[in-house]
Amino acid sequence: MAIDKEKIKLHVRGILEALGEDPDREGLSETPDRVARMYEEVFEGIGYTNDEIAEMFSKTFEAPVKRSKNDIVLIKDIEAFSYCEHHMALMYDMKISVAYIPKDRVIGLSKIVRIADMVTKRLQLQERIGSDIADVMMKATGSEDVAVIIEAKHSCLTARGIKNRASSTLTTTYRGLFDTDAETRDRLIAMLK
Repeated sequence: MAIDKEKIKLHVRGILEALGEDPDREGLSETPDRVARMYEEVFEGIGYTNDEIAEMFSKTFEAPVKRSKNDIVLIKDIEAFSYCEHHMALMYDMKISVAYIPKDRVIGLSKIVRIADMVTKRLQLQERIGSDIADVMMKATGSEDVAVIIEAKHSCLTARGIKNRASSTLTTTYRGLFDTDAETRDRLIAMLK
């Protein structure tokens, strides 16, 4: 599904008018086009299902040795942002950590970052971001043992409403051994510190 930039331009112009602005004034005359191009970029992930994202980033390599539940691959502090589907407000200062226990194959590390990037390029809930990344990772790697930990600030809390600037939200998503085996989960938590 392609993003309809012409519709976005039309509606952004309407929003500017509804705010009492003159969309033809010098500072705003190109705003509808800028917003449409920005939305095309920041919402690119809307055009892909989790299955399609997994397929895009599914290139794997033979694991160098037989793996066990003690062999955790972890990428910490992937920087990202997204937009909350409730207010279309920015989720920012987002740090995503993704862990998995490889089976017979490993995925390129940059692919994990690309998966997180594509999943966040949707109107989202932070909880769903973790679930979607875990789902894509399981499909791309063939491993059932995946964990996703996300910490982020939400401008719907920090810049409007309650305006609590210090608050951040932490979510965890555990699949496979990370969910069922306390020792494996504890090892992951120790690695995150």
